[in-house]
Amino acid sequence: MAQPQKFFENLSGVGKAIGVLTSGGDAQGMNAAVRAVVRMGIYVEAKVYFVHEGYQGMVDGGDNIIEVSWESVSSILQVGGTVIGSARCKAFRTREGRLKAACNLVKRGITNLCVIGGDGSLTGANLFREEWSGLLEELVKEGKIEASAAEQYSHLNIVGMVGSIDNDFCGTDMTIGTDSALHRIIEVVDAIMTTAQSHQRTFVLEVMGRHCGYLALVSALACGADWVFLPESPPEEGWEDLMCVKLSENRARKKRLNIIIVSEGAIDCHNNSITSEKIKDLVVSRLGFDTRVTILGHVQRGGTPSAFDRILASRMGVECVLALLEATPETPACVVSLCGNQAVRLPLMECVQMTQEVQKAMDERRFADAVTLRGRSFENNLNTYKLLSHKKNISELPKDSTPCSSNFNVAVLNVGAPAAGMNAAVRSAVRVGITEGHKMFAVSDGFEGFAKGQVKEIKWGDVGGWTGQGGSLLGTKRTLPAKYFDQIAEQIRSNSINALLVIGGFEAYLGLMELTVARGKYEEFCIPMVMVPATVSNNVPGSDFSIGADTALNTITDTCDRIKQSASGTKRRVFIIETMGGYCGYLANMGGLAAGADAAYIFEEQFDIRELQANVEHLTEKMKTSIQRGLVLRNENSNENYTTDFIYQLYSEEGRGVFDCRKNVLGHMQQGGAPSPFDRNFGTKISAKAIQWISRKLKECYRKGRVFANTEDSVCLLGMRRRALVFQPVMQLRDETDFKHRIPKEQWWLKLRPLMKILAKYKTSYDISDAGQLEHVNVRRPQHSDMGAI
Repeated sequence: MAQPQKFFENLSGVGKAIGVLTSGGDAQGMNAAVRAVVRMGIYVEAKVYFVHEGYQGMVDGGDNIIEVSWESVSSILQVGGTVIGSARCKAFRTREGRLKAACNLVKRGITNLCVIGGDGSLTGANLFREEWSGLLEELVKEGKIEASAAEQYSHLNIVGMVGSIDNDFCGTDMTIGTDSALHRIIEVVDAIMTTAQSHQRTFVLEVMGRHCGYLALVSALACGADWVFLPESPPEEGWEDLMCVKLSENRARKKRLNIIIVSEGAIDCHNNSITSEKIKDLVVSRLGFDTRVTILGHVQRGGTPSAFDRILASRMGVECVLALLEATPETPACVVSLCGNQAVRLPLMECVQMTQEVQKAMDERRFADAVTLRGRSFENNLNTYKLLSHKKNISELPKDSTPCSSNFNVAVLNVGAPAAGMNAAVRSAVRVGITEGHKMFAVSDGFEGFAKGQVKEIKWGDVGGWTGQGGSLLGTKRTLPAKYFDQIAEQIRSNSINALLVIGGFEAYLGLMELTVARGKYEEFCIPMVMVPATVSNNVPGSDFSIGADTALNTITDTCDRIKQSASGTKRRVFIIETMGGYCGYLANMGGLAAGADAAYIFEEQFDIRELQANVEHLTEKMKTSIQRGLVLRNENSNENYTTDFIYQLYSEEGRGVFDCRKNVLGHMQQGGAPSPFDRNFGTKISAKAIQWISRKLKECYRKGRVFANTEDSVCLLGMRRRALVFQPVMQLRDETDFKHRIPKEQWWLKLRPLMKILAKYKTSYDISDAGQLEHVNVRRPQHSDMGAI
């Protein structure tokens, strides 16, 4: 039964004061979180205060705690670091320091704190909350506050957001800043790979992560590193020999470079430190390879936040204000987290305790426990890396003691428009397939190439270095299979293809439906088939995310940043940007949220001339403030009459004398470029899971010396649904599809649409029935992973 809608209008902030501070190490995206807290707080009519310099500012008081306005957070969305400052504070660790902080807050009526920081900062906030009533009693006794003030402000509410590039906080899949740090690392790795290939060099790259190896692990997965060193999963005894053998084998296969990634907190199984210099000396002395060390250091903390971090931080900031408004004296201090694609609230101290348990497990050399306690996402990353990085010897491959255990032929093809991350998905599929004992075949140019016989075996080494390549190296076309059924059936028969993996967009989805319907006539199509969604439009039913959409979103966000910057010297200018996406408004809407747009026109939410006029009036009012520029996004097919040119001309005419307009059509640049870390990682893991499903299905469907699959559940789409990856029969997704407009009938991101409007100062209704509910941390113990989450 559907949950009734509940709107936040009931949650008034009148009479409430919210303080926002950033503490500990800085992270990209913190400013987006601060902006969201301030604007959402003001929107619900609460007073919002900046606490400058973290807890130090709270202790010192004075001008460090100031009330802020809507304009105070203008132009900070794209800025890295934290504009309100962060500082370590010894004074706050003492009761005397916390007493001063409490006095400063009470004098301003602040009893709601949003703390953006790591586990140390959040633990300090919880202690402050627990001591609050005692601190107020002491302040009354000392005559520093009135008894009436102590009674009025008797309870302190704390909600945390985790800002940490290391992703070292248990209870959330991603912390604010992690994705941006991965962007910095991958940019460096991609640059290093070109110079390393020129000179046949080995590079040892040291990344941040004193206690957590997440950055090292995901960057190794995203760039196909030869070896990775993590604190949670130290190499086994004799790793020096194993690593040198592997590096030598790779060179023998004509690989011109080696990449080794080291987490700064890397250790061996005896808890001894493994440094980048130690690894370099080992490679030089044992192998004589030309080896260089690159220590990234604070580069990883710098730069502009990625689109993912801006959207994550904006969602978390709004959720944080809602949690504070709903808090009661009985509500425990909570932290706003991300689980899959959902915002959740978790008791702060449960998360801190779990985080501390990880360190304890590592100290006690219980490394399997440490990996499991990090969470399913970390564990699956590690398992996937192990699968893809080590080519098994023939003796290690699955034995065909039973006819159906291995040695099947599996074909991989790309269908639809190219999307960044497709190549990472193909690499993953090929290598996992070979590891499972299958013979892998690559089909060039989609279903059209399949019909023409462009099918050839593809081996482990053929896909080396594919993760960082944009576009589709296999070649891809939008052609559907229906007119080529006879030829495709012949190719499946002549190449003895036993299963199909299709990586693509809406055409791939339609193509699999056509092949399923044709099974009655063509027995060759009675094989397991699975689709992995890959399209910048993110319009495939059955999945919240598609490979390529994140890269496109970053392209849009980067372009909008530059356009906004160009307006900084020219006051009163409005930019109208057209994005791709067909009839799907995902890129326009999420790009608008990430870039701080004033409006985003999409097909899914019909608009008329009255709304266009209201937007012009809104921008006219905005130009009277200190924020004298505007940004409007329009999805390419949002309306056949209200074109980008029409909107540009309307805005130009109606804004005459107040602001001038410029327009920009982004076009195919959104499909190009190197894939983002998210797309590389998502493509790698989702493809690995798809191949494992194929292996299971092949065994189930093997009868009397042949594979025969004709059930609905033997043709599936693997998609991200809320918190997990789910296999769904494509024929069951028909009812969820608007075939005319090539979009799903329901799209999760439409619930975020009001966020963009609220943050742009529009009055709107925001459905909070799906907002984060207080949950408990799920403590998992070591067990075999099925790669069930990402």
